[in-house]
Amino acid sequence: MELINHIFRLGVLFAIYGFLWFFIELGLKMLIGARNRTLGEIYLLKTVKYLFLVNVTFLFCLEQMDEPVFQVNYVSLAPSFIILIVYFLGKLQQKEQRIQLMTNFTQGMNEVPFNRNWEIGLLVLSALAFVGFVYFPNYAENGISRWFQRSILDIENTVLIGFIFKIIGFFFLLGLFVKMLNALNYIVSGKPMVNIRAGMGTKKETADDSYDDFEEIDDNKLSE
Repeated sequence: MELINHIFRLGVLFAIYGFLWFFIELGLKMLIGARNRTLGEIYLLKTVKYLFLVNVTFLFCLEQMDEPVFQVNYVSLAPSFIILIVYFLGKLQQKEQRIQLMTNFTQGMNEVPFNRNWEIGLLVLSALAFVGFVYFPNYAENGISRWFQRSILDIENTVLIGFIFKIIGFFFLLGLFVKMLNALNYIVSGKPMVNIRAGMGTKKETADDSYDDFEEIDDNKLSE
């Protein structure tokens, strides 16, 4: 039961962190104006986002002893690490599926800001950062990460908004389990259990060999 509660709290954490980061990115977009960001700038910002999420997740694995001493809760480390990596893998898989869908419908007209090698490198860097915090927990103690942690706790403890995020966290938790199954199947077979092509229509016999599943799609799928 304690493990389920911890996983649920991580779901709330991820949801509120994404909410806070939305406003950070909004502020950055207002600063740069209409200028398009380069691929390097996009991944630099994404690296900062991922590393601070790793940092904040690790902070939630600390238990306060005598003020101001904190001790690592090693029981929660393994599930936190697994869920964090599964979350990042789910993001990568979801991005690849969207790019595949966009590429088929735009026929490559729009350049998608995506680099798979950088994505994998970022995932490995995030995993190494979490392990590094385990051996050097003092590096997790910094003003920005503590601000994120306090803000997340304040929002979580707010009556109305906190309740809303707990609902979001619950559904986020369910989705995370699906991502976990997808990520496991993705690692083993290279194909997700729940594929974006599902329900898009089946291939029909035709003389045109270039015809594929993406030529017929339900309009509802486009709006998802």
